[in-house]
Amino acid sequence: MDISLQQVEYRYQANTPFERLAIEDVSIDIPAGTYMAIIGHTGSGKSTVLQHLNALLQPSKGTVKIGSHEIKSGQKNKHLKPVRQKVGIVFQFPEHQLFEETVEKDIIFGPMNFGVSETEAKERARLALKQVGLAEEILHKSPFDLSGGQMRRVAIAGVLAMEPDVIVLDEPTAGLDPRGRKEIMDMFFELHKERKLSTILVTHSMEDAARYADQIVIMQQGRVAKKGTPEEIFSAPAELVQMGLDVPEVVRFQLKLEKQTGMKLDKFYLTIEELSSKVAEVLSRGVHS
Repeated sequence: MDISLQQVEYRYQANTPFERLAIEDVSIDIPAGTYMAIIGHTGSGKSTVLQHLNALLQPSKGTVKIGSHEIKSGQKNKHLKPVRQKVGIVFQFPEHQLFEETVEKDIIFGPMNFGVSETEAKERARLALKQVGLAEEILHKSPFDLSGGQMRRVAIAGVLAMEPDVIVLDEPTAGLDPRGRKEIMDMFFELHKERKLSTILVTHSMEDAARYADQIVIMQQGRVAKKGTPEEIFSAPAELVQMGLDVPEVVRFQLKLEKQTGMKLDKFYLTIEELSSKVAEVLSRGVHS
């Protein structure tokens, strides 16, 4: 499912004394199957953009296209239920949204709310649990008897059970330790590849944006400041620093390495595996020359 924002503006509490412009003239194309990261400071407009991706917010100006649905400012936009079924959002701390007495009831709540039969919803719950790496035995446990990490995975299973075409991740690893973060991000990346999902990651983590995304959008003061591939975005680290943003640790390490050794690599490498492989190759050439 393709998603496109065309010159979108959004004002909170419009036409009141508390009106606030959140985003302005935002145009972003997200073709089906893309893994896009949206990065930027707190208050840059990332979360406002996120909420337009399944019509939780509707634009004050401009147009949002979600598959065959077109959502325009100033129009009554009805029949948005199919959009919300096909675009699943995993919010920060999704485990806080668990509320049912068993894991199974929590996972099947969404699909049944959209008209899926109980039998099919239960089958989806079993499959979704497997996809998030949890055992079927916990289906009849209370979600509140699980560990924090397991609760988060149950909440994510509830989104996957809706069988979305697009999944939007709003800081999905908030509060997790480094190992937990990597496990969750690797899990989403596998799902992205296996199910050919469009994946939109809203994150502060430059490492995650560099490692997983194939397109990056930088938001600044409610506007799109820059967009491109991870290689294009992170090949200008000075520009990012000027924007007050960080660069991936591996890029910082490469800059320091080049400065201290005088070695100049052909490009910036975005994972430590790629960088170490390239350095080994350069050193090997030096030894044999």
